[in-house]
Amino acid sequence: MLLFSRARKNDVYRFYDIFDSIYNTKSATMGQIKGVRIELGGITQHNIKQLKRLNQYIFPVSYNDKFYKDVLEVGELAKLAYFNDVVVGAVCCRVDVHDGVRHLYIMTLGCLAMYRRHGIGSVLLEHVFKIAKSQGSFHSIFLHVQINNDSAINFYKHFGFEIVETKEHYYKRIEPSDAYVLEKRLIPEKSA
Repeated sequence: MLLFSRARKNDVYRFYDIFDSIYNTKSATMGQIKGVRIELGGITQHNIKQLKRLNQYIFPVSYNDKFYKDVLEVGELAKLAYFNDVVVGAVCCRVDVHDGVRHLYIMTLGCLAMYRRHGIGSVLLEHVFKIAKSQGSFHSIFLHVQINNDSAINFYKHFGFEIVETKEHYYKRIEPSDAYVLEKRLIPEKSA
């Protein structure tokens, strides 16, 4: 297993005992986790290779150098997730504008398999919601999910996302190649 260290301690937001009530209950899948520390840290030139390596383990698709160059320029829209000082996940977003309407697009949000179901994805998504709220004027948050990724689909539905479209042949080198577009509206549709 690959362990990552934190590059810059000053860039980190601390989320101590985020899901304390969940972690302090015994469960066959999670066990008992006490004293867990989940932190989000910025992505910089010093740790961009950690993000690249992480994405190679998490996602079935590869991201080109332009993706990582763009991530370095989005500031708060990209974060690494640390689980007790170990990099285990990340989120990368960008602002999309269609017909003058701003949308927040989640390019990637993921966590290493052995750290799933510990609240890390929820912390990453809550960060996205916080950004959307603080920057305001976003019509929606949206993303693409492979149509057979039931766990991701259910995760996003739990946070109010809905499947709004199916994109056929969205992915080039993986099967199934189709993707759902999931969206969470932030500004309600105008009534006719």
